[in-house]
Amino acid sequence: MVYDFQKLKEQNDLVEKKLQPLKKEYHKRKMTKEQEEQLYQKIREAKMENKNKQRHGRMVKFAAAVLLAGAFVILPNTSSGVAHAMEQIPIIGRLVEVVTFRNYEYETERNKADIDVPELKPEDSSGDGRIQENLNNTTAEINAEIQEITEKLIKEFEENLDEEWGHQDIVVTSEVLATTADYFTLKLICYQGAGSGYEWNYFYTIDLNTGKRLQLKDIFIDGADYITPISENIKLQMKERMEADENVYYWLDDEIEEWNFKTITDETSFYLNENGNVVIGFNEGDVAPMYMGTVEFEIPDKALEDIRK
Repeated sequence: MVYDFQKLKEQNDLVEKKLQPLKKEYHKRKMTKEQEEQLYQKIREAKMENKNKQRHGRMVKFAAAVLLAGAFVILPNTSSGVAHAMEQIPIIGRLVEVVTFRNYEYETERNKADIDVPELKPEDSSGDGRIQENLNNTTAEINAEIQEITEKLIKEFEENLDEEWGHQDIVVTSEVLATTADYFTLKLICYQGAGSGYEWNYFYTIDLNTGKRLQLKDIFIDGADYITPISENIKLQMKERMEADENVYYWLDDEIEEWNFKTITDETSFYLNENGNVVIGFNEGDVAPMYMGTVEFEIPDKALEDIRK
């Protein structure tokens, strides 16, 4: 799904027109130039860290393959006891590798772009053809979505190169948030600056037991109400964070009722972290002023334990 900037602009214009008196305080809370630069630097650092992780991951995987191959050649010939023990070792599970599909870089005094387009590569050692087919289809679908998102951003960036006013920055990178025996999650991080900066994220979670893309409802018992406990826990966390830090602010009891967070939906962004907990993610401006950036809320397992599958 490509982010609709035109729709966002129209919504902002409507709010500006109808709620001008109350917007003064809101504008005070927008990101400063220094905060925008810190955000841009943070994304660049995440990009470099992700490249290092990918290189390290490939080295570890290669070393593990060599050691495992050696173990299978040597150990079974040692004794019948060791051979029996080797039979109990589970087959290495299904994996998803992240590689760079395309790198787009451009820099002048007024224009700067640094875009790494990730691509998911499914690997299989399970022998289950049906699950592998699902995994192939799922990764192909996600790759197509990511390429559509990044191509749109690149096209928009290039169309603005001939403009003689202003500056524009664009950064896209990715991060593997979780890779367990059951789930794989990729986060696509996007930043666009033109006058002011804006960051937003996409989350892609795959159930490795089925090979299918995970939806929020798939995590819970059929028919269970998971919307209410998640929403209430987010509100509780918002209050706790605001009480702990005067610089933290969420639209919870704001004078402008339309802005206040009320509930998540089935379409709200989420992922499962390494602990298997649900994490809900919001983009800039969704539930807080722009200066708060993107925000996430990890839902404690205890809050959902009665309705999780």
